[in-house]
Amino acid sequence: MNFGMGKDSMEERIHGEIQYTLDTLENSIGKTFSPQIMFHNAASNIICQVLFGKRFEYDDEVIKVVVQCFTENAKIANGPWAMIYDSFPMIRSLSLPFRKAFKNVETCQKIAISLMNEHKQTRVPGEPRDFVDCYLDWLDKEGDASSSFSEAQLTMYVLDLHFAGTDTTSNTLLTAFLYLTNYPHVQERCQQEIDEVWEGKDQASFEARNNMPYVHAVIHEVQRVANTVPLSVFHCTTKDTELMGYSIPKGTLIIPNLGSVLNEEGQWKSPNEFNPENFLNDQGEFVKPEAFMPFSAAGQALW
Repeated sequence: MNFGMGKDSMEERIHGEIQYTLDTLENSIGKTFSPQIMFHNAASNIICQVLFGKRFEYDDEVIKVVVQCFTENAKIANGPWAMIYDSFPMIRSLSLPFRKAFKNVETCQKIAISLMNEHKQTRVPGEPRDFVDCYLDWLDKEGDASSSFSEAQLTMYVLDLHFAGTDTTSNTLLTAFLYLTNYPHVQERCQQEIDEVWEGKDQASFEARNNMPYVHAVIHEVQRVANTVPLSVFHCTTKDTELMGYSIPKGTLIIPNLGSVLNEEGQWKSPNEFNPENFLNDQGEFVKPEAFMPFSAAGQALW
């Protein structure tokens, strides 16, 4: 995604942020180190550059608060309290652990509004620097009382994009870190293929993936075993539906179980273990089975 002529592409933003992660890793040599916060910060900063046109130092209080709120809300959303909240509406007003999620959202809303107000002071209409500027430009043209576009909606869009882009990415990176550490032969083979394709270049490119089937397979296998959004996003039927002999009335809450396809027997060579061969054919070429749905069917279409 580009905002104006000469602006950095997503790939360039990622390359820029990688340097900060490398500096963090180098500074941790000889010390006990958990990569969790680093990966969350890196993923958050890349999205922040798209949304707000800026990044934050890893010790900045803003990014610390945002990452903490996102981490806590991800645990709540994937835990039992979210299920209880959805299943029993009568308890929603009670002071139970799920209330923390709403407080975290309020905290992040205040931060997003503050950053948006900064944008209003520095933006040049018609020359967008980022997502917020683009939206504000659209508001200038189309925003009115009858429009679905508003500053309140912008705040929620920013938080949705920031959370979705931060938590899933950072947890996938953590999974990759874990499995590559525990499967050194996979790590070595990845490095060998990277060295052969890059030939001394110091930066990766998105297009290079087509020449690295094994690395490409490892990335997909990490996403499969990570299953970072196991219940996807809850859906709702928009009309009466028939599926496999079952009648599903309009308005029924649908909760997908992505683990049922990501670990389905018959769909994978090794459904219950980490094995990049799940994405390679007999000729060593990359293949992607239809059962690969790490972020639901909609996410599969986008991937």
